[in-house]
Amino acid sequence: MTGREVSYAVVVPTVGRPSLRTMLESLAASGAGLPEQVVVVDDRARPGELPTPPQALAGRLVVRRSGGRGPAAARNVGWRAVEPGREWIVFVDDDVVLGRDWAAGLRADLAQPPDVGGVQARITVPLPADRRPTDWERVTAGLADAAWITADMAYRRAALVQAGGFDERFPRAFREDADLALRVRRNGWRLVRGSRGTTHPVRPADRWVSVRTQAGNGDDVLMRRLHGPGWRRTAQAPAGRRRRHLAITAAGTLAVAAAVARRPATAALAAALWAAGTGELAWARIAPGPRNRAEVTTMLLTSVAIPPAAIWHWLRGGWRHRAAGPWPTGPGVRAVLFDRDGTLVHDVPYNGDPDAVRPVDGAVEVVERLRDLGVRTGVVTNQSGVARGLLSEDDVRRVNARVDQLFGGFDVWAVCPHAERDGCGCRKPSPGMVLDAAARLGVAPAEVAVVGDIGADVRAAQAAGARAVLVPTTQTRTDEIEAAPLVARDLAEAVRLLGVSP
Repeated sequence: MTGREVSYAVVVPTVGRPSLRTMLESLAASGAGLPEQVVVVDDRARPGELPTPPQALAGRLVVRRSGGRGPAAARNVGWRAVEPGREWIVFVDDDVVLGRDWAAGLRADLAQPPDVGGVQARITVPLPADRRPTDWERVTAGLADAAWITADMAYRRAALVQAGGFDERFPRAFREDADLALRVRRNGWRLVRGSRGTTHPVRPADRWVSVRTQAGNGDDVLMRRLHGPGWRRTAQAPAGRRRRHLAITAAGTLAVAAAVARRPATAALAAALWAAGTGELAWARIAPGPRNRAEVTTMLLTSVAIPPAAIWHWLRGGWRHRAAGPWPTGPGVRAVLFDRDGTLVHDVPYNGDPDAVRPVDGAVEVVERLRDLGVRTGVVTNQSGVARGLLSEDDVRRVNARVDQLFGGFDVWAVCPHAERDGCGCRKPSPGMVLDAAARLGVAPAEVAVVGDIGADVRAAQAAGARAVLVPTTQTRTDEIEAAPLVARDLAEAVRLLGVSP
């Protein structure tokens, strides 16, 4: 495939760390052939300020919101917001530094045969030259040898669509990348390692970071449910210490129980076993490190806490994921949420009169057809007239009741009565109403589509990880039409684009 220019976009999930600025600056300085589009996804529950992009990225960078649902959901919001026609999506973390010739190296990496669905970068983790690395530094250094990590991983868009994107049941930056890689490979794509270089610095961390990371044991349970007992081998993941953690935790529990039951011999034996296991864990972490007072103290304290934390998260994950099935792929639209004014009914500004409600031509028939197909329906509507004092909440309820009557009843309603100044999480383009409606319908956001007439409807869907179709009216701005992933002439065409109409 050499000689053909490839088209790509970069997706960066972030929680607003200062490292994002450094990453964007490294992208801007990475040589000729910068991405056509850079999508930064703010995954904070309450989005905040983001750095001004470097001049080289001006006009290329767009920001989306994902509502604090974790990196898997944020990446789904990001790649689904990429403009049509981009063949490759490159996922980059907000704490990496791209090489000076990264852009040129990436374009060479993406010139792959058509059966290659993903290309991984070569990751370097700089460690101190004047001392041995700490436990946290060694853990981070393991990223250099890890397979398919999304610190810098490019996927062909077709492979992402076929796999349904990232599984959003993985809430942390852990295992979600390995899960996607296994599903992409199962679909027949090859994954290869490229030549572009990316540096992953060691993030600052407090003393208890190793205890918090034990939450990943619950994600390991989901990996086993989805990919079978041999998932570590196929994902090239190193074996853990869970059996030892279980033995240590069991010994400690027995020691306490025996002491309470006044069985000193049993308590002493169990305590000795616990101490031996905990000591072995601590030494295994202390020996390769700098062995200074701070590191030794941290290793001793956290080695006491790690085994019970690991087992707690493992048991909790077993219960949470006891019935986990495959992540949905393909169109998979199980619910369609409509904007009210301008989409379902003609827009009457701040309407509080039920008699003024008039359905858009063909809208009732579209909603009825969706019901016939078994697709759930709902309405998500901003009603800032309440906050502005132009409407009462009772006015809104009466108008909504009239809409419900005319359309035969929707499965769910979500209404935001706030004004923009209120800073709520429900007012579109925030994802709150879409996420709430999806939860009440019992469907994943990825199985939801939002149909509306302005950019706020589209952005709310993208922030929630749902699909979006814009049906423009005379009030729709040109830039909103150009930014929408799907644009339809009317509601009937909108549902056809979603693949839910025969």
